[in-house]
Amino acid sequence: MLIVRNLLYWVVFLTLTPLYSLLAIAMLPFPRVLRHRVVTTWTPLMLWWLRVTCGLKFEVEGAAHIPTQPAIIASQHQSGWETMALQLIFPRQVWVAKKELAWIPFFGWGLAAVSAILIDRNSRTKAHQQLINQGQDRMKDGFWIVIFPEGTRLPPGQLGKFRHGGTRLAQALNVPLVPVALNSGEYWPKNAFLKHPGTIRVIIGEPLYPEGRSTDDITTALHAWIAAQQSRLVGQGPCAAGVC
Repeated sequence: MLIVRNLLYWVVFLTLTPLYSLLAIAMLPFPRVLRHRVVTTWTPLMLWWLRVTCGLKFEVEGAAHIPTQPAIIASQHQSGWETMALQLIFPRQVWVAKKELAWIPFFGWGLAAVSAILIDRNSRTKAHQQLINQGQDRMKDGFWIVIFPEGTRLPPGQLGKFRHGGTRLAQALNVPLVPVALNSGEYWPKNAFLKHPGTIRVIIGEPLYPEGRSTDDITTALHAWIAAQQSRLVGQGPCAAGVC
């Protein structure tokens, strides 16, 4: 039954995504905010369908910590789920991604339409300046910015080295850094076809304000907070042991 339910999910996903990608191209001449509002209607549709077919839901703790002004969202990254769900949990947002992703058919078109921040990771200095310049530009239009400080998806319970990009961006823009811990990989493992029923947990921490703090201090505090949440998140889903 699990396979049948997942097949139903994928049928709709593979039908709607190309259609929305074409819509994204058609929307490129329109203003950024309008374009984003239209194209991202794909997200609640797919999360609703994920709940209906696969029984995968989520709950959020700490929503009261979300600031009223745009900020940097510094989230764990375990699966493709959070790239969708964060759009419902936080106000309108853009992601930081490597520029090569823009060339992927359908997916890359969507990134362009929603004004993702695309950086050149082959040059650290260039990437840093692109991040700041594009970050300032997006925040002028009221966008939040999502960054995954570990730089890649990791299995549940594992934390990688946190990069300084998100912290430096928060300092450059003088905006808060909002930490997010989750356990999505216990239900939707990296690159997995099957999504498992259950309730993904998301914990939002108190914002970290950059004023008067060093880059290392903020990054260390971010890592420490997310690491401290692991005992509350790990071991709840069917893929907690890494085998489903």
